[in-house]
Amino acid sequence: MSTRKITKSFVDKLGFPETGQAFHRDNTLKGFAIRVTSGGSKAFILEKRINRKVRRITLGRYPEITVEMARKEALKYLGEIATGVDPIAKRQQQEAETLTLWQVWQEYRRVKSNLKDKTYVQYEMYFNGELKDWKNKRIVDITKDMIVTRHNRLLSTHSPSYANTAMRILSAIYKFAKGQYEDNSGNSLFPHNPIDRLGQLKAWAKEPRRQTLIKPHQLKPLYIALQDMKFNTGAESDHVAADYILFILLTGLRKNEAATLTWDNVDLQEGTIHIPDTKNKEPLTLPLTDVLSAILSYRYRFRINDYVFSSRKKGYFAYPEHSLKYLVEQSKIKFTFHDLRRTFITVAESLDISSYAIKRLVNHKSGSDVTEGYIISNHDRLRAPMQRITDFFKVQCEINKDDINGN
Repeated sequence: MSTRKITKSFVDKLGFPETGQAFHRDNTLKGFAIRVTSGGSKAFILEKRINRKVRRITLGRYPEITVEMARKEALKYLGEIATGVDPIAKRQQQEAETLTLWQVWQEYRRVKSNLKDKTYVQYEMYFNGELKDWKNKRIVDITKDMIVTRHNRLLSTHSPSYANTAMRILSAIYKFAKGQYEDNSGNSLFPHNPIDRLGQLKAWAKEPRRQTLIKPHQLKPLYIALQDMKFNTGAESDHVAADYILFILLTGLRKNEAATLTWDNVDLQEGTIHIPDTKNKEPLTLPLTDVLSAILSYRYRFRINDYVFSSRKKGYFAYPEHSLKYLVEQSKIKFTFHDLRRTFITVAESLDISSYAIKRLVNHKSGSDVTEGYIISNHDRLRAPMQRITDFFKVQCEINKDDINGN
């Protein structure tokens, strides 16, 4: 380290260290220095105690900026520090304020790389849809009033659920930004979430809980349409979809839980399936009934990869909506995939199966029920109630196990 007045001729004559870096400090402006590295770079810096800690500010590289320019920049920073301004925090804030909604979303994806694929798909659907005009907007420019206005606009053109989901996605981005971007003191560069205005005004839309399900008298025509789709359309996707939809109806599984079921999580000898990745993060093991075993045995004959309900495009049956639409049109019964799960639960309740057993079957969390916490339930204890549910569907649909094979 050397100390002398830093001039252009001095900087031009400076050699580079063989390893690491060396500092040459100015003897007329305290804290002003030039740093040279073994990599061949020269940069002006300013060192100053800020908030009781010595901080180093890079002013710029030489010759991109001159000695005179660097000295003026150092004086500007020293003036800010003298008046209580932290120039490092100020610079970080200025850089952060250039971030757009789309840029923060890309960082969100990078950091939260363990989220489900459908989460990323849903977010981008909104960013490329109703929020498209905000993609390149700086997040500091999206105000509370803009949030309220956009939410009201979405409520006028879409369902309450759609409008609320758009705002929840934005809120997730702002919450991420609050924790991700901080100054050198650990303070958030984005402390405010404009979506909070909806809560303050109690403006979140009420989302009526869906109560739709497949009624008992609709089960037989639905099953007939399923069998027709399975064996008569000639489409491989319909062939898979028919078993997939019946499987969901008889297990109460969520759409994606059934679609991603793999053969290594099927034990036909023991009569169980295992779902390791569920919505509530608690693995689920279900006993198989006679019809479920028949479906899986049949599907095993047509296996093309590791997934039970396979697809040549995605690997697993990821896009069943086309088959569902066809089935609704043919059966004249309007329903969604979640209606299948809702029907399973309703049937279980109608058979007077205990609420504890139903919760285990559909993998609902126990909540605050203390008594339930003492009950140990395994899949063998669920086998009898599971078969009772299947027997109900067998009667209503007039299912014969030979139907599964098309006999």
